[in-house]
This record gives sequence, C-alpha cells and structure tokens, in this order.
Amino acid sequence: MQNIPKVKLGLVAVSRDCFPIELSKKRRTAVVSSCKAKNVDIFEAQTIIENEKDVLKAIDEVKAAGVNAVVVYLGNFGPEGPETMLVQKLGIPSMFVAAAEETGDNLIDGRGDAYCGMLNASYSLALRGINAYIPEYPVGTADEIAGMIADFQNIARVVIGVKSLKIFGFGPRPHDFLACNAPIKPLFDLGVEIQENSELDLFASFNAHANDPRIDGVVKEMSDELGGKNTGILPKLAQYELTLLDWFENNKGASEFAVFANKCWPAFQTQFGFVPCYVNSRLAAKGIPVACETDLYGALSEYIIACATQLPPTLLDINNSVPKDMYNANSNAFKGYDLTDLFMGFHCGNTSACMLKNAELKHQLIMKRLLEPDGEPNISRGTLEGAIKAGDITLFRLQSTADCKLTSYVAQGEIINVDPKSFGSIAIFAIKEMGRFYRHVLIAKRYPHHAGVAFAHAGKILFAAMKMLGICDVAFNQPKGMMYKDENPF
Repeated sequence: MQNIPKVKLGLVAVSRDCFPIELSKKRRTAVVSSCKAKNVDIFEAQTIIENEKDVLKAIDEVKAAGVNAVVVYLGNFGPEGPETMLVQKLGIPSMFVAAAEETGDNLIDGRGDAYCGMLNASYSLALRGINAYIPEYPVGTADEIAGMIADFQNIARVVIGVKSLKIFGFGPRPHDFLACNAPIKPLFDLGVEIQENSELDLFASFNAHANDPRIDGVVKEMSDELGGKNTGILPKLAQYELTLLDWFENNKGASEFAVFANKCWPAFQTQFGFVPCYVNSRLAAKGIPVACETDLYGALSEYIIACATQLPPTLLDINNSVPKDMYNANSNAFKGYDLTDLFMGFHCGNTSACMLKNAELKHQLIMKRLLEPDGEPNISRGTLEGAIKAGDITLFRLQSTADCKLTSYVAQGEIINVDPKSFGSIAIFAIKEMGRFYRHVLIAKRYPHHAGVAFAHAGKILFAAMKMLGICDVAFNQPKGMMYKDENPF
C-alpha cells in the first residue's frame, strides 16, 4: 500500500552510572537479536545513555540512521532525567520498556532493577509532558520485549501518519446527514491539515481529464479486477479516478500523506453521470481512503486503520438489525452470540474488491429509486457490491463532539459467513455485547452512523495509538458485569 508511513525504529539503551553498563549492552544486543527473529527491523544505537552528553551523542546517531520512532530500553535502572530528555529533544514517537531479571543465580552483580527504574521514568515523562507508549506490562525478556516493539511499530505508524496527513474535503456535509458534520478545530489540534473545496472544483478538474490518455489503461485495470467485465460506465469511472489521484499528488503541499472526504449525492449523479463508490473502493486498496458524504472524521478513521493494519479499510453504516428468522435459521453460524450481538454493516459499494465475495459492479438501488425510477440504470451505476468476506474485524472511529472534544471507540468482533440477503457492500457483524455498546457508547455519546472497519483484530494497536495522540475518552464494548457509566442497573 502507498500513502502510509515507513517506520524506522531505533533502540537506545540506558544505564544508571552506578550499575554495570555491560548489563544494558548485553541485554540490548539480545533484544535486537529477538527483533530480527520476529522480522522487526530496528537500528541498534551504540551509545548507551548514562548522562546528558550521552543524550546528544545518541540523538546524532539515531538521526543519522533515519530513525523516526525510538524505543528507550532500560537494561538496568536507568537515569530518568537523561533518558526522557532524549525523547523530548527527538520529538518522535517513543516507547519505554524495561528488562526483566534473567536468573535467580545472578541477582547480585547481574540484577538490573529496571522494574524500579520504569517508575521513575514514567514520573519524569510526566514532568516533561511526554506521551510515550508504555505497554500494559512493560517489563520482559528479550523475546517479550521484541513482541512489544512489534506492536509499537504499528502504533508509531498511526501517530506518524496522522501528524503528516492532509484531508481533502469536497462539498459541504449533506443536510440529511448532519451527523457527519463535526468541528474541524480538533483536527488541526492533532496536526492534520484540512483543505476544503467546492464540488465545482472537483467537477472542473474532472472535466479537464475528459481526454486523458491514461483512461484506457485504468479501464483495463478495472476490467481485470472485475473478472473481464467492461461496462460502458468504466471510462467515466477511470476519468474520475485519475482526477482524484492527480489532485492527491498536486495538492499535498507540505503534507506527506492525504485522504479524501467527498460529497457523493444527490447532485453528483446528475452532474458527473455515475456513482463514485467503485473508485472509492479502489483508492482505499491503494491506501488512499475516500470517505462518503464529506465525512472528514470518517476519512481520518479509515486512514488510521490503514496505518495500524496495512490493509484496505472501509467505512460502513452501522445499519440494520438481523431479523429473528435469519438468526434462528443460522443458529450454528451464530453460536455463542445473542441476537443483540449482531447487526448488518452496509454501504453503497465502497469496500475494496479484495474484501468482497463475488464483487460485482452494479447500480445504487436507492439512487435509482430517486433519480431514474422508470428506466434502466444509467447515472446510478458505479457501486461495487457483494457480501463482505467472513473473518476478524475491528470497528473504530475517531470523532469530535460538538464542543470540540475528541472521542473514540474500538470494538473487536467478526463477520459471520451467512448470506445477508441484501444489496450493497454488506455483511453480518458479530460483536459481543453489541446491544449495550450500541446504546451506551454509539447512541449515548452521539456518534454518527459511519464506522471505520479494519479487517483484522487491531484493538490493541488502535487503543494505544489513540492514547498516544492524547484521546482521553476511548470506549469499547464492555463485557457482561462491567457496567457503563449511565447504564440502568435494573
């Protein structure tokens, strides 16, 4: 996938000057070896930090290596002032972890006390206002630390991506979908750039691509993806795809990455002459999500998912309940889930073909009813439809409240391999305690109907990334026996 950061990890060990420096050096080398065994590429800084002058040496070393995310490793107790000064001066995503003691046969000269050192490190981080990643249990063997570093690589990718992102918006949020409208000030607070444009800007650029010589090549790509099918709408869709890709390249400006949030109805169909969903699905597969209905926070949520998983994301409506007769007829498939744990996730046709079963280019049924009810579909064509493949998923969204406070939710579950018997990009989702989550998070906290979908269990990474970005309110689907704040106990 393009358009997502490449993380270059660096490992810097620290040592309290009254502890043997060789202890940190030996343990650092073991961590690097374990990282290599897990295919985690990491630069091993040779400077071990004991004092502030070592900080300056280590900074020069990691900068020369192109490091953009640093792991501070307490091979022993470590000096809390210099080790936190390092990450403050670097200004890049940072992680703090500590070495576990290795053997009961060497607890005199070989005892590092890093368990204790992590406490002082966390206090010093707070004094400097640094929001470092500290794993749930940050003390471990070399192999365990390597596993934590692998998680941090994904978390850092999210943070780096968000801080270097621009969102292109085309058109105002649709009046009928006011829920997608949210203040943009918190996006700037995150470091995200916003470029809002008129639908006329998009239309003018689209028309300028009318005779683009690249159209035939894109039509061939599309036809191949669709199993050799080539309908008359493909040239227009190819023209639109090239319009967005050129806008992407020509307007990133000072930002390194970009995504789109585009108005896609109702005037879009009558003026452009198609539905843009299939193009949106193709760009998502490239790592350039295009959110529907000018949903700026939906676009950001999709991008965060792409950075966390390196898989195509999608944006779906948390749409409709599963009928009781369908639930009863598929009891084996739904085993372990209550009916209220289930819902259908749907959108017109924006999910990437690689995530669908029997993907097919179709027309948008709702748009046809509205715009061309009495004839064959024409301007309502352009959706990519099919049941979404069964497998692990994570629902995720980052959103601003009306009073400019950032909130988020993360909920893991799965897509069930049962035919949803409906249209669009659609599937039956199963999330434990979804009914309560729906009521006490999605409704109670005023979230919109759009949910970002990761096609993997990415809750651990997304939750930690939100905390690193300073999001205090990160909700999840609480298990039975763990009540929500305002849940009725009766």
